Amino acid sequence: MSNANFPVLSLIILLPILGAICIVATRNIRLAKYIALFFAALELILTGVIVLLFDADNINFQLVERYTWIPNLNIEYLLGVDGISVLFLPMSALLTIMAILASWNSVQHQTCLHFALLLALEGVTLGVFLALDLALFFLFWELTLPPIFFLIGLWGIGSERRSAAIKYTMFMLFGGVPLLFAIIILAVNHATAVGGNISGDLSFSLPVLLQTPVADNIQALVFLLLLLGFAVKAPLVPFHTWLPTVSMEGPTQLTALLTGLKLGVFGIIRFVMPLAPSAAVQYSWVLGILGAITLVYSALIALQQTNLRRLLAYASVSHVGLVVIGIASLNMQGIQGAIFQLLNFTMIAGSLMLLAGFIQHRLGSTEIIHLGGLAKVMPVLTSFYFLFMLASIGLPGTSGFPAELLLVVSTILAHPSISIAALLGAILSAAYMLSFTRRAFFGPITQDGVRQVQDLRPRELTLLCVSALLILGFGFFPNNVLKINRATAEAWLTRLMDQSVLENIIVPSNMDAKH
Repeated sequence: MSNANFPVLSLIILLPILGAICIVATRNIRLAKYIALFFAALELILTGVIVLLFDADNINFQLVERYTWIPNLNIEYLLGVDGISVLFLPMSALLTIMAILASWNSVQHQTCLHFALLLALEGVTLGVFLALDLALFFLFWELTLPPIFFLIGLWGIGSERRSAAIKYTMFMLFGGVPLLFAIIILAVNHATAVGGNISGDLSFSLPVLLQTPVADNIQALVFLLLLLGFAVKAPLVPFHTWLPTVSMEGPTQLTALLTGLKLGVFGIIRFVMPLAPSAAVQYSWVLGILGAITLVYSALIALQQTNLRRLLAYASVSHVGLVVIGIASLNMQGIQGAIFQLLNFTMIAGSLMLLAGFIQHRLGSTEIIHLGGLAKVMPVLTSFYFLFMLASIGLPGTSGFPAELLLVVSTILAHPSISIAALLGAILSAAYMLSFTRRAFFGPITQDGVRQVQDLRPRELTLLCVSALLILGFGFFPNNVLKINRATAEAWLTRLMDQSVLENIIVPSNMDAKH
């Protein structure tokens, strides 16, 4: 591990929280908005600096910060980045800026608190990506709950927003229980493995636990507990129902963050597979089947939707299924495609949900019966929607294409039977997106409200342009993303390849991700 000379990682966690405190301290709504935007922009700059400082050829954790936190339990304040996590930092910061700008004029009550909670959520979310101590990770993981609960309950746009906030919280608390048990089991196992006593030789450090041997039966238990906890947040079927509910009842800027930042899938890559490698290999077929069910089931449900926000929620769940299939493939194409697609969620899924929010704010609904003919009165919004929609179904030239291509190829190489589900999911994705688009944006205008609707404002146009440029840039030059995580992905895969049973399911090592 390479230690940091300056605590830049701590700074990017604390900076949004400091901004939230400054906003709460002021009663000037206009000033609060600009404070939120300033701190979010500064955060984006700092996370961009981290990417520039990152050495893509170094497979170890970098910019590591380590401080004793709870010495009696050997819990540390331990932060670091690697090729898996580094790009999620600027993408999370960018999506937060977009959420702030999208809610600039739409929040009419308790405005200061709203923007303070958005910044606080950004800070703890970045903590999830950076934490290398499992106890610290669990703290940040649970700290995402309060701001999301209040954002849904206080600024939701549905009549059942408070019930939706409670439903989300209960799901996340349920998922947190197996995570905590798995973390404790791993810490106790380390104390046992080194021949120490449980009270004095516990370890929650991810780098230490990666080097600690774990018996196969314990690995199986840890794998299942961690997978259960992260499956709730991902979300995977049958734990997916909270996302459509929140999409319909919660504020669209928050829904954009929830659909764009897939912390649960990140947890599967970061913790589930490396900490229980033998079990991950043994039960990779379970993970693949779970992903296939999520992919096809959610796509079939999306086909029946008449509301754009609910459609996008199920589409997001379906795409999560494809990512999980890629992870279960246990090859370079799969892991790099999974990371790439997770980054796509922040640009594509987040932007689509924000567009749905713009329509909701103007018309008061995103039901298909209240739409129709939007392209005639909102040509600019329609153009952006088309770009993001086509990117979501993997059109060549957009960032969705290389990511989905890698995932599909990885599945064909590793699990030919499951690849049928991946290909079916791609077909269904095009079907539900194109079908809804035709009905909502074309045809005659049947509602008076649609005739009078305003196209994108300059602020909205600006924030969507950034996503559009990234989608096109990563689409034409995908290696700019792949080269950053290639070395780390190879090390991640090597850890699993050390298991002897991998000989029959891993593709030859000379196959490069670009294939």
